[in-house]
Amino acid sequence: MANGLRAARNAREWSQERLVREIERYARQHLLTVASTASLHVYVSEWENDRRSISDRYARILRPLLGITDDELSGAGAGPKAPAEVDGYDELMSRIDSSRAVSLTMVKTFMDQTELLRTVDRQMGSAGLVDQMAGHLTTLEDALTFAVLPETRRPVAQALAGAATLAAWQALDAGAVERAWRHYELAKRAAQEADEPMYLAHATAEQAYVLCDAGRHALAVDLVRDAQRVAGQRVSPRLKAWLFAAEAELCAKAGMAEDCRRALVSAAACLPAGEEARDPDMLSIFLNAGHLERWRGNALALLGDDAAVSSLYNALDLVDPSFIRATSGLRCDLSQAHLARGEYDQAMEHLQQARLLANRTGSVRHRRRIELLTRRL
Repeated sequence: MANGLRAARNAREWSQERLVREIERYARQHLLTVASTASLHVYVSEWENDRRSISDRYARILRPLLGITDDELSGAGAGPKAPAEVDGYDELMSRIDSSRAVSLTMVKTFMDQTELLRTVDRQMGSAGLVDQMAGHLTTLEDALTFAVLPETRRPVAQALAGAATLAAWQALDAGAVERAWRHYELAKRAAQEADEPMYLAHATAEQAYVLCDAGRHALAVDLVRDAQRVAGQRVSPRLKAWLFAAEAELCAKAGMAEDCRRALVSAAACLPAGEEARDPDMLSIFLNAGHLERWRGNALALLGDDAAVSSLYNALDLVDPSFIRATSGLRCDLSQAHLARGEYDQAMEHLQQARLLANRTGSVRHRRRIELLTRRL
């Protein structure tokens, strides 16, 4: 138990005192009753030192607050499974027969559920979705595990690939990097079984951000370029532009200025004209000229280029207000761009806005970036 709670707290760079404040804040927001501040300090210490079990009441607060699963909170694995019955064929055949009944309508229901989770994540953040996302993935994995024939397996595998990629990005945002990596691997395996190069390329390119956040910038660039190779010619123009834009950002973080600028030019050349942002063939991709302008500004800000500021303000005028986490990132980009120009007041203003938005979504990833930028002021 100790390692799970302590690890999640340390991942956010929270003290025990900060955790107590966050528990109280969460309780106030959700009209929940918790113990006194003094008692909570005792509870946290005892939870982390295995002297008290975390009750269901507090686990229901800690899971969404920290963006972790039950297993991660307790620091335990799935636990030993019950021994299989000697004659388990009846149960096995029952599950296989159930999977045969998975129709295209059911697959659409799975994808609709992923879409709902994606919408909530975009507008409110991922911290409160851990349990729902875990249950959704388990349902999809079970459906795939017991499906027998390719005509049933492929559409379920496609749905699993999309859901696992979303779950991976949510885990990365919550600071659960190993869970993110494992979900990306699951997404890639599912995409390969579904023979869906678009889903495989997307999951591979997003996985590169795990490496980038860990400081392995050159390896991240290699992986996003491998995603482009995987994509080949079997992907939509909008996804191809997205892959080039991702390459540009990762090249900027790696200090590869010329490669970054070439990738931005390639992204603009591939991007379909018009205001439409969503890719009908890949619903997780949102990219139009306004989004690409934000990506360009972000990359140029990372390179310390003065042109970043105008690109980022143009993007700020165009950003969809429902994209809360993206807006937080955009404010961070503007802060970084102003810092590069020595404009500290403007940098602080955008950083304050970014912090408010990051607190709304519970994004650990953005909070870390905000802290790094704050140290430069």
